[in-house]
This record gives sequence, structure tokens and C-alpha cells, in this order.
Amino acid sequence: MYDYNQKPDLNITPLVDIMLVLLAILMVTAPVIEFEEPINLPKGSASKQIQAVKKIDIVITKNRQVLINKKRYDLENFADNFILYAKNRDRKTPIHIRAEKSLIYDDIMHVLKSVKEAGFYKVALITDG
Repeated sequence: MYDYNQKPDLNITPLVDIMLVLLAILMVTAPVIEFEEPINLPKGSASKQIQAVKKIDIVITKNRQVLINKKRYDLENFADNFILYAKNRDRKTPIHIRAEKSLIYDDIMHVLKSVKEAGFYKVALITDG
């Protein structure tokens, strides 16, 4: 005879095992799935050539000589020579200043001030690291 007061035991272990296996499969396959949306790119972006940016290198040696793109000038005459050198140059041209570390601060600031007064605003002091 059947006892109606007895509660049935639910065995959910196989259900949990199946769900864990499905979860593991989903976690492995989800990063691999890639969705691709076809788009038409404009023609101008791929056909334009990249222009090489020309920069002006200024090097200040320990004996107070200034080299502008390998042309040698004295530090005392640098301001006038740089204005003549930069007369026909684009003012957006980047300038990199390298200086010997044994120089006094005033010499480097003189070169930097002369470059700024000539109208250049993309000026960087290059260090070693």
C-alpha cells in the first residue's frame, strides 16, 4: 500500500552536473564568437599618404656651440642666426633641443627663449631617459 504522508526525495545532483557542464562550455565558446558587421569605409582615409614630419634639431655642446640641423653657430649669436634660419620655416615644425648636462641653466634658457620668440611653439627639451 502507498503511504501518502511520505515526502518524495528530489535528486538534483544530475541536474546540477548538467548545468555546470553547459556553463563551462558557454564560458569557453563565448570569447571565441565574433560578430562581424559589414561597413563601407570612405575611400579618402585609406588613400592619403602619411607625410614625414620634419623637425629641427638643436644641439648645445659643452663648449657653448649650437648646432641647428648640424650647422654650427656660437651661443652669443644664436638668437639672430636662428631668426634668419627660421625665416621661411613653418612655425608648427617641432623643435627638439638637446644640451650637454654640464652647461649652466641660463644658456639653455637663452636658446629656448630665442626659439619661442621666433614664433615656434612645439618645442621639447630632450633628456637621456
